[in-house]
Amino acid sequence: MPVIKILPHPEYCPNGAEIKAPAGTSICEALLDNKINIEHACDMSAACTTCHVVVREGFKSLNEPDETEEDLLDRAWGLEPNSRLSCQAILAQADVTVEIPKYSINHAKEMH
Repeated sequence: MPVIKILPHPEYCPNGAEIKAPAGTSICEALLDNKINIEHACDMSAACTTCHVVVREGFKSLNEPDETEEDLLDRAWGLEPNSRLSCQAILAQADVTVEIPKYSINHAKEMH
């Protein structure tokens, strides 16, 4: 079962974390299932960028982003070449390391 290493984030995961999730699970689902309450304003329907993460290791093991995700990522705060919408990034068998950006485009946060 792949391991997701989450780098420390002051709000969502102050000490960082390592969690396991089955292949075929999105990074967003895995984080939420493990009480790391990343924003996901569109309920994981690929309609916003609030679940944006930067994949620091294991990027190539994830599924390819589709055109909708790539278009949305253009609006994400702190976009990097290894940016993904965590709701669309599906785990394979490899471990990944992710960083949750300090800010998101969602100025009025919603609590889920």
